[in-house]
Amino acid sequence: MDDSTHYHFLKALEANPEISQRQLARELGVSLGKTNYCLRALIEKGWVKAENFYRNPDKGRYFYVLTPKGIEARARLTKRFLHRKLREYEELKAEIARLQDEVEG
Repeated sequence: MDDSTHYHFLKALEANPEISQRQLARELGVSLGKTNYCLRALIEKGWVKAENFYRNPDKGRYFYVLTPKGIEARARLTKRFLHRKLREYEELKAEIARLQDEVEG
């Protein structure tokens, strides 16, 4: 799993800890299998904790809580994600400027 995938998973789980794996897969545009794999990886890293809904009749449902370690990781990943996107933005601006010069010249 790359930083971008980690970032998007952690962000989505933090926003909606009660999200199902199926809903998470749909929201992130990935397969259910990849969602399950990624969640297991985040749990193994100690970044996410999965807990059962105790009063839910569907005992297979979980909610996903970011651990303190997961919150730190999300902050680190957010910073790296932002830097990467800013770099891409600057490169795109430069390319647009070159194309405008080419069209106008």
